[in-house]
This record gives sequence, C-alpha cells and structure tokens, in this order.
Amino acid sequence: MATTATNHASEPVTSVAERRRVLAATIVGTTVEWYDFFIYAFMASLVFGELFFKPMGATLGEAGPVLISVASIGLSFLFRPLGAFLAGHFGDRFGRKPVLITTLIMMGGATALIGVLPTGDLAAFSAVLLLLLRVLQGISTGGEWGGAALMAVETAPMGQRNRAGAWPQMGVPFGMLMATGMLTILQSVFTHEQFLDFGWRIAFLFSIVLIIVGYVVRRAVEESPVFKQIAEAKKEQTAPVAVLFRRFPLIVLFAALVFAGDNAVGYMLVGGTVSKYASAPLPPEGNGMVGMEPSTVSLLLNLAAISWAIFTYVGAYIADKTSAKTVFIIGYILMVPASIALFPLVTMGADNPIYFVLGTCLLGVPLGFCYGPLSAWYAEVFPASVRFSGVSITYAIGAIVGGAFAPLIVTALFEANEGRWYGPAIYLSVMSLVGLVGSIALRSRHNIPLGADMEASGVWDEWKPGDPIPAGVKHDH
Repeated sequence: MATTATNHASEPVTSVAERRRVLAATIVGTTVEWYDFFIYAFMASLVFGELFFKPMGATLGEAGPVLISVASIGLSFLFRPLGAFLAGHFGDRFGRKPVLITTLIMMGGATALIGVLPTGDLAAFSAVLLLLLRVLQGISTGGEWGGAALMAVETAPMGQRNRAGAWPQMGVPFGMLMATGMLTILQSVFTHEQFLDFGWRIAFLFSIVLIIVGYVVRRAVEESPVFKQIAEAKKEQTAPVAVLFRRFPLIVLFAALVFAGDNAVGYMLVGGTVSKYASAPLPPEGNGMVGMEPSTVSLLLNLAAISWAIFTYVGAYIADKTSAKTVFIIGYILMVPASIALFPLVTMGADNPIYFVLGTCLLGVPLGFCYGPLSAWYAEVFPASVRFSGVSITYAIGAIVGGAFAPLIVTALFEANEGRWYGPAIYLSVMSLVGLVGSIALRSRHNIPLGADMEASGVWDEWKPGDPIPAGVKHDH
C-alpha cells in the first residue's frame, strides 16, 4: 500500500514510493502546463501580431499589432483568480487530485485548438477565438499550481518540504526549456515564410501528445494524505474562500507581494520579452536594437532555463537548511543588480553571444532563489482546511500584480524611449523591491506540521519556528 497509518508522531504517513510518484506527477504535469503557457507567450511576441492582430492594431501605428499581441499574454492573468477560486473551492472540498487532472486537460485542449485557428481572411474572427482560448489557459493556470504544489509539499517529510515543493516549481523552467527548444527546432527547419504559414502550428498541436503523457502520470498517484485526514475528520470547509479572506487577509497580501517581484522579472525570459528584444531586425528592415538570429536567441534561452531550474532546486535546498524567508530575502537582494544588468548585457550579445548568456543566466540565480521555496512557504502559512484556496488565490494575485502586464509595460517603455534600457531596468528593480518588502513582512512558519490535527490543536495562529509541537500532532503527512 502507498500509505500506512502510524501511531508515532515522527513517522511519515506517505511511503517513499508514493512520494516519488507524486513528485513525478507534479513535475510532468506542471512542465506540460507551462510549455503550453509559454509557447503562447513566445508566439504572441513573434508572430501573432502579424497573423491575427494586424487589422485590429492598424490605427495604433506600426507597433500597434505587436502591442496588442503582447497585451494578450497578460489577458490570461486576469482570469487566473477565477481559476484559483474554482480550484481552491473544489480542491479544499473534494481533493487535490481531481483538480490537477481537470486543469491539465483544460490547458492542453485550449493550446491544441490554437494550433488549428484559421488565418488570412478569417484572421479577425480567429483573433477573438484566440483571446477566448487564452482566457481558458488563464483559468487552467490559476488552478494548476496550487494543486501541484500541495501534492508535493503535503506528502514530503519535515526537513525536505522545500526540495519536494521545488519539483512543481521546476516545471516552469522545464516548460520554458521545452518551449524554447521547440521554437529553436521550428525556426531552424523552416524558413520565416514557412514558419508564419504553418510551422508555428506544430508547437501548439504537440500539446496533444503532452496531455496524454501528463494524464497517465497524474492518474497513477493517490490523493494528498492531508486532504484524506480532513475528509476522514469531516472538516472540509463549505466556503473556504470566504474563510480565507476573513481570517488571513494580511497573509494573502504579503504572500502575493512575495511572488509578484519574481513573476515580473521572470517574464522577461518566459514572456518573450528578451526573445523579441534580441531578435527584432535592425533598421531599415525593422526597429531592433540587437539584431541576433531568432534561432540563436531561442537556443541561448535554453541555457537561461537550465540556470533557472538549477537555482530553483539550490534555493529550495538552502531553504530546507535555513528557511524560505531567508532564501527569498537573499534572492531579491541579488535580483536588483541582475535586473539592471539584463538588457545591457543582452544588447552586447550582438557582438558576442556570451554576454547574452551571461545576462540571462545570471538572472536565473535570483529567479530560482525566489521560486524554489515558494510552494513550501505558501503551504506553511495557511492551515489545512483553506490551504488550497490560500495558495492558489495568493499565487494568482501575485501573478497579476507582477507578471500580468510586465511584458507589455517593458515593451511600451522601450517604444517610448527609443530602445533605451533605463526605463525597463528601473521598473524591474522596483518590482524586485516589492518582492523584498513582501518577503520581510510575511512570517516564517518553517517546519510547522501541516495536517488538520495541527489546525485543530488551537495553536496554529500563534505557532512560530522553534515552538514545541502539541502532543498528538503528526510531524509529517
């Protein structure tokens, strides 16, 4: 059996074999979800303006279609809270596993449908459908992360939560790695005309394969042991979202700020901003500042994704030895100079690509530090009965404040300042400081027991690291 009961508080409930299945399911599923999400962001920055939004953006001048296309990236963020509310409600009432399977199918289906939208004379009609499918992606993403994070963290033993929670987090850079890898292949195999004609569709239709893989893996895991404990005790909240905002409004606020800074800066890599900035044609063909080959840019961004993934796990490892709060504070302090240096180094990549690699890979260090421990920290600040709602809604709010329109803001700042990097650098630095403020304000609950028995003990709100664990409360679930 995957799970066994125990009378010893220090013994874990979930078996090692089941934990491995859970970690595999979370990283595979989130990688698929974020591949779908990022391939849209890359295509929106590179081709959707020409294919779908050109008629709509004609009145805004030459940059109009691009600005509308980039703005559509942020559209999904506006619907993340809806996905988070729905997933949180059903996840706290009926379990983590069914929500994870539903969000996977919803995201993959929307992505595959984008790949068959007609262009040409039907472009204006397809543009509306494209935006609707982007909304479905936003709803799916809003519900995906919380379930994956909790499945990983709630099955982990004490002292390993941050590392377990880093597995679904690494799905983001791995999803980016898959998306940039697909983009590299397509841009290398097809001419620009072929890529615009049909090559871009392959990246979206590939999602059908990923859905099947993700579904098979996720179906194999059991429900979270913490939710099982809640269900057995019949402690499910009938209105978990209302309880969340009544009891924990400041925690939701501070935790959202914790994620906002990392999300805004991270979208320079995953939102297509750096890709567009580095590969836009130089005058007279275009108004680019760097003029690197698009396939080269996509290839080099793979290295940035690897850097981000490595430091996501490194940050989680350090957090298990210290605390998530400590790692986040260090990460945001490092993020300010890394953000300032990003676009100058990318610009220098026109003469020597090593500068492009240096700028993007250096940014992966603080991005990883401020992302790897996020799952565990979020799980630890909310009690079991409203935890799915808490982590999902907080994550969605942080995404709106941080990354929703970060690509659009930076693109507009470049347009307004004739390609100079000062405006974007200031904006990214400010968002890094916002994350730092949130990290300082949010309390640390490092290694607090996560089960419903801890919530029922009456000391949940007052407990802090170093306090004794009440008698009869399990350490691990």
